This record gives sequence, C-alpha cells and structure tokens, in this order.
Amino acid sequence: MPASPSTTLPERSLPSAVAHLPKWAINCSAVVLIAGVTWAIFSRAFLNYDTLYALIWGRDIVHGRTPDYDVTLAPTPHPLAEVVGGLASLLGTDAGNTVMLAVALLSFGALVWAVFLLGERCFSWPVGALAAFVVATREPFLSQGTRAYVDIPFLALVVTAAVLEAGRARRGAPVLALLGLAGLLRPEAWLLAVAYWLYLAPGLDTGARVRLGMLALAAPLLWAISDLAITGSPVHSLTATRDTAETLGRPRGILKVPEILPRRLGEILRWVPLIGGTVGFFAGLYLERRRSAIPAALCVLSGIGFVIIGLAGLSLLGRYLLLPAAMLAIFFGFASLWWLELPRGRLRTRWTVAAAVLLVAFFGSTATHQRDKLESLRDGIQLRGKIQDDLRDLTRDGSTGRLLARCGPIYVPNHRPVPVLAYYLDRDPKEIVSAQLVRPTRGVYVAPANAVVRDKFVLDPHDPRKVAVPLHPAGFARAGGNKSWNVYARGCIASR
Repeated sequence: MPASPSTTLPERSLPSAVAHLPKWAINCSAVVLIAGVTWAIFSRAFLNYDTLYALIWGRDIVHGRTPDYDVTLAPTPHPLAEVVGGLASLLGTDAGNTVMLAVALLSFGALVWAVFLLGERCFSWPVGALAAFVVATREPFLSQGTRAYVDIPFLALVVTAAVLEAGRARRGAPVLALLGLAGLLRPEAWLLAVAYWLYLAPGLDTGARVRLGMLALAAPLLWAISDLAITGSPVHSLTATRDTAETLGRPRGILKVPEILPRRLGEILRWVPLIGGTVGFFAGLYLERRRSAIPAALCVLSGIGFVIIGLAGLSLLGRYLLLPAAMLAIFFGFASLWWLELPRGRLRTRWTVAAAVLLVAFFGSTATHQRDKLESLRDGIQLRGKIQDDLRDLTRDGSTGRLLARCGPIYVPNHRPVPVLAYYLDRDPKEIVSAQLVRPTRGVYVAPANAVVRDKFVLDPHDPRKVAVPLHPAGFARAGGNKSWNVYARGCIASR
C-alpha cells in the first residue's frame, strides 16, 4: 500500500444534489447502478475457465472433498475465490453460478466507483469522474468484469483500501484487512501490504507494529497453508503457474518486461489516456505531491510487482497491469481537469489549452476506435456466452444429460469445456479429457457443431496438442446435441 499524506486530504465534495444523502447509500447505489448498466449493455456474462474451477474446488471443500489442483492445465488456485465459490455452491448449481456472476458485476461497479472516489478525494470530483469514465469504457476492464476474472474484485479491494487511506491518513488495520483479502486473489497485494506496514511502522509502538505486521503477512501465509494442506507443497501455486505458463508458451522473463509493460498499458488504456496519464503522473508529483502520493505509489508499486512477476518466470499478462492502468486513468483526469482548481493566470491559460487538445483527442478516439472495440467485445461475450450456455444445456437434456452423467470417459475438443461440464455434471475434471491429448476411442465425445464454435471456444491458441481433433470420430454415433455442440458415443461404459 502506498504512503499517504501526513494529514487527511480535504475532501472535494460531490455535487450538492447528492451531498445530503448518507455516504453508504450513495456508495451502494452507485455500485449497483454501474453493475446494472454494465449488465444492460452486455445482457450476458459468464464465468471464465479460472473462476469455474474456483467454483468446482470451493464446492469440493464445502462437501468435504480435497480439491484436485493437478488436472491438466489447472489454473492458479485463488483461496478467496474458492471460499466464495464454496459458499455460493451451497445454494445449488445454478444459484452458485448466478452468485459468482453477481459478485463479478458488482465488483466491476465497485472498482469504477472506487476509482471515482480516489480521484475525488485526492484531487476533485471532476478528476474522479473522468478517471472512472476511462476505466468504465476500456475494453480490458469490461472484458475481465463480464467474464468474472478474479482481477476485478482484486482491483476493487485494493482501490477501496486506497480510498480509506485517502480519507484518513495512517488508517491502519482496515486498509491492511482489505489488502489482505486482495492478497488472497492476487499476490501483488502482498507487496502493497508490506509497503504500507513499513510506512506505518515508525509511528507504532511494538505491540501495534507486531499486530499489524501479522495482518500484513496474513495473506501469503494463508495461501501457503492452503497449498500445503491440499497439495503437500506450500509453493504449489507458484510452481504450477510457472509450469502452465511454459506449457502454453506465454511471454515470461524479466528481459521481456521493458517491451511488454508499455505496450500492454497502451492496449488497456489506449494511447491518449496513456500519454495524458503519464504526463499527469509527473505533473502531479511536481505540482501536487501530497495529493498525488497515494495513486502514484500504487502505480509504482504495482509496476514493481509486474517486474517481480517477470523475475519469478510467470506469465506477463496484460491483466496484471490493470492496477497501474487505473491509477494512470486518475492522472489522466488530473492532466485534463486540474486547471479548474488553478487561479487565473498564465499557467491556467496554458493548461486549459493543452487540456482541451487532450480531451478532444480522447473523446474523439473513444467515439471511434473505442466504440468499435466495445461493440466487438459485446459480440464476443454474446457468442461465447451462448456457446457456454449450450454446453451447459447438454447436461440438462434428457438423453444426453443421462449419457454424460453415467458414461466415461468424456472427450472434448480442447481444455476450455472441461470445467463447464465438470461443474454442471458434478464430475471430477480428470474424467473429462481433451481430444488434443488423447484420441477418442470409446466413451462420449462432445464435439463442436460448426467451425465458429471450434475456433472461438478455446482456452488458449497454444493449448498442447498431440493428435488431430476430429469433428466426428470414426466409429462414434451421434447421440444428441444442439446448435453449438454434437454428442457422439461409442461403447459407452457406465462410470457411475
């Protein structure tokens, strides 16, 4: 967590129309409204591969079964996601899925609102509003939110912790508690928690220093204990994630960081907010250092976290840069609108002219290129969500549902359908095999019904392949299907 100003920042009030409402009502209403608008725009969301496994593993835990982290191409286990998934699964299969989707959309709403509040508390409400608009309209943030990646709840927790610190300096335990929860989703929060504790430590007595130090270290310790209890290795998440990155051929290594970091930030924010945010970052540190301290420290520390990921040999994925991107969005708001706070004079005049150029370029690019990207994202979410829904519906169809429930092994064209079928059939993911690794000879084969499903519903273009994947394997007879999937069977052996 970044160092904060030595005294509480004076709050820049919201417009008077809402200022009289209780803060909790404003915050909750804003989060729900943003989540609702997001749902209305996309009208569909679905659980991605990683989150489906969190739901499966969480269900295993609450039913007294040991989760199996050793399935082929298993994602990184995230302890908090599994806890939420386990609790959600107690409500039933469909309700569990719905709860996880609701958490994802509400987390996106919480992230956007927290970015607004951080910009408002550090600078002014117009700065916060523009920053929130940037985050809410960037395709990577929306994509992660509508596909229920753990990165969005992680970001919401971290930025909310920053909002608390901006509201009252050296807040201590509440900030560390939120960072601890975030640290059970993404390990970058461990660095933030330790940095915040180091900032607090000089002003604490020995007892408080120890208590808060234990809170700062709670997330990595709990994660290691979870790995040890389930796999026998306290560093399973690190080693397994590194092995998966190598298998999938993802970019890794410290030498790739200088190339990937600016490019991925540009892909997230697009170039106008990235350039404006970078200028705003340095201008903020020069002109308003105290106000810039929290978002600047978060930006720098999360960048250092990305470097550490490179040193650890893990995948250098763009979503690991969403936090510095969100902070640069705040500095873009500062670069574009801080002139409103300046006294009349030459600096304000020059700043106004430069900001006008920046805003024209931003809204122009948003109305053209960004709109096309968002339309493409919406179409992709609709398509992949429908394909996943059709896969789920196979498990509910009378004949194919019974076949999938009692026969094995089940073959699928790649790894992406594995957790979908495993969750809705309540079967061990190891009973569902990728036909890219093993040629189907008997059992059940769930095949794509057309080229669109074959090409779009894949986990990763670098999925390991050993054999050619057939659309209709020899000797198998069609046993059912729908618009997206065909089900074939041969010599079905009852496995239950």
